[in-house]
Amino acid sequence: MIGLFQENGPCHFTGGASTPSLNPNSFNEFANMLYIDQPIGTGFSYGDDEVTSTVTAAPYVWTLIQAFYTQFPQYENRNFGIFTESYGGHYGPEFADYFESQNAAVSSGSVTGEQIKLIALGINNGWFDATLQEKAYVDFSYSNSYKPLITAAQHTSYLSAYSSNCAPALAKCHSSGSNADCTASDNACYNAIEGPLSASKANGGDAAYDFDVYDIRAPSNDPNPPETYATYLANAAVVKAIGAKSTYTECPNGPYQKFASTGDNSRSFLSELSDVVKSGVQTVVWAGDADWICNWFGGQAAAEAVVYDGQSAFQAQSLAPYNVAGKQGGTFKQQGKLGFLRVFGAGHEVPFYTPELALQVFRQTMSQAPLSST
Repeated sequence: MIGLFQENGPCHFTGGASTPSLNPNSFNEFANMLYIDQPIGTGFSYGDDEVTSTVTAAPYVWTLIQAFYTQFPQYENRNFGIFTESYGGHYGPEFADYFESQNAAVSSGSVTGEQIKLIALGINNGWFDATLQEKAYVDFSYSNSYKPLITAAQHTSYLSAYSSNCAPALAKCHSSGSNADCTASDNACYNAIEGPLSASKANGGDAAYDFDVYDIRAPSNDPNPPETYATYLANAAVVKAIGAKSTYTECPNGPYQKFASTGDNSRSFLSELSDVVKSGVQTVVWAGDADWICNWFGGQAAAEAVVYDGQSAFQAQSLAPYNVAGKQGGTFKQQGKLGFLRVFGAGHEVPFYTPELALQVFRQTMSQAPLSST
């Protein structure tokens, strides 16, 4: 629902309005959109929930699409794209990779179902790999383009904490794969890096600051993107009209706790992302450059770690201007089926801040075209 009402859906809330208005830059200007509350317990979703990780979530989404095709067979043979955000750095690669494996199983006859014609994957401000992105917290906090959040001495201190506490714990998680080790690494990295950096007085009171982890230009009580939609979705008439069977909840603790119990946050999905790119799916990793929580430093590092036949050339490329109708909106690079884009002046939810640019990226990726300026 966040994407639907705050970012790229057909309706949005502007100027403090309590009711939605048409969004001229909605992604459904180009494609039919299907928004999914996942895992069970988020949004309006409800039911028995066995999902405790990204990997266990994927079959449920495959099954949902199969049910959708059964109900609406006219969409079966259409091209299909997956666009995700934030924890979608886990969801997007795993779901896409699972879809591709299921498609192969359908072809071989070992699985009954309809193939999903996956042609595009887009992930903005995604959480892909903790080893790369925990370090990116430290570097971005020191040298982003908006304001330094830590001093040079603190930068050195946090890098030391990363090397001595966080990185070894993550290595153990990746080596053993156990829930215990991955949960321990998540806790170790949060305590050493993410927690103190995101606290409003991370500088020990000497140079206290306050910032929104989703947009460092704003204070932690940032009113944007507006939460008006959540009030609207609580309206009894709206609930009845859309046929919802539960009360809307944006980010409930229940699903989070289940994922935390398996250490899912610490698990890397770069291998799955690599498989998707190698399979020929048009893929874009993009990020608003004012976001801290899944910042563009980590996003670029993750994109450059994707293993495919264009990796070396992709790594060697410098970022070039990305224009929308002749105006620069960011910098990008593209090699084969993989593109990376840094979006200027955007927080975590890129389509909210730069709607025209977001729609252009969506059009290009869903058209199986490389990123290119207009």
